[in-house]
Amino acid sequence: MPRQLEAVAPERPRRPGPLWRSRDFALLWGGQTVSEIGTRISGVAVPLLAADTLRASVFQVSLLTFLAWLPYLLFSLPAGLLADRVDPRRLMVACDLGRAALLLSLPVVALVNRLTLPLLYVVVGLCGVLTVLFTVAYKSTLPRLVPADRLVEGNARLTVSQDGAQLVGPTVGGTLTGLVGAAWTFLGTALAFVVSAVTLLLIRQPTAARPATGDRVPVRVALTEGLGFIRRQPILVRILACVTTSNFFAMATSSLEVTYLVRELHASPAVVGVVFSLGAVGGLVTGALADRLSRWIGSARVIWVAMAVPGPLYLLVPLARPGWGLALYAVGLAAFSANAVLFNVAILSYRQRITPPELLGRVNASFLWICFGVVPLGALFGGTLGSQWGLRPALVLTALGTWSAALFVVCSPLRRLRDLPPT
Repeated sequence: MPRQLEAVAPERPRRPGPLWRSRDFALLWGGQTVSEIGTRISGVAVPLLAADTLRASVFQVSLLTFLAWLPYLLFSLPAGLLADRVDPRRLMVACDLGRAALLLSLPVVALVNRLTLPLLYVVVGLCGVLTVLFTVAYKSTLPRLVPADRLVEGNARLTVSQDGAQLVGPTVGGTLTGLVGAAWTFLGTALAFVVSAVTLLLIRQPTAARPATGDRVPVRVALTEGLGFIRRQPILVRILACVTTSNFFAMATSSLEVTYLVRELHASPAVVGVVFSLGAVGGLVTGALADRLSRWIGSARVIWVAMAVPGPLYLLVPLARPGWGLALYAVGLAAFSANAVLFNVAILSYRQRITPPELLGRVNASFLWICFGVVPLGALFGGTLGSQWGLRPALVLTALGTWSAALFVVCSPLRRLRDLPPT
């Protein structure tokens, strides 16, 4: 007998389960958590290898940072075009395996006593190029694995992993370096990249963008299509200006941090590590709450609130004093970490939501090209300012400069909106 339609009670919409129960997202999340820890370990091992084992000068060690960031300026735009024209998952796997092979070469060469500073420069530079390719593809992958309304949750979980890695990675890296030596520590980092590659290979859901209809535009035009899309989006333009300004002054601050802690605040290396670990707690907390905060404050309002509200706490960094006064430094660092995580989750989710899938790689690359391209300049600015003005006055200026970046989003259409407009 046919069932009467009017007798059927309407079904309540099912509430989606936790995102981590999604197999493909869990693979991406787990693999990137391991990869981030490996990256943080190498972030400690590389300068220690240069300074202690290879007896590099201060300037020679600083060149490693320059070489690690320079590829963002040189290769971001081509990386975006590549990520839009190939399967980003396969590109990420190739980058992971390439970085693993490069890092494995260091202990192998050290075993035969052929490890040199120029070789380390080559490995760091090539790893930097592969990191750019990986990062652009990585930021284009999540929207193809989770629904648009869950991007904030997905980005928040991935960002929590980054801050968790920042919390434990440097400690693990320093411990391993002390136990087995800096060169052999890269075995652990290489293994982390291999794990990341395996988890990516296990993802079943297609991640390649659908090819755009019509004739393919010339390469020269395609390289700048991401910039053109950003220029046509007033909110994205303001967000990009905010991120770029913040990165410039934040890197200026970063270039002075260790010297300030050691020389002005008389902190031991162990205490320096503890201060940086405590600073990462702010990012962990806001990352865990990012989805709830975005819904409570509003998806548009949270962008400028995240930038403006923590700003006064940045001034605790130059106000810190030796002894227990170091807690002020940790609080200031935690405030910036909280701001960065909440802001980055919000703007990345918005950018992923409004950008056409076939253009997402180039839009992400254009952001990286500009906002990461100023990083080496910010480091030079901070070093020059610290040497001319002194460390504490320079940190006051860089703290105010970082806070000033909020003006770009406070004085924008975002201030009149609670939630971002639908796509």
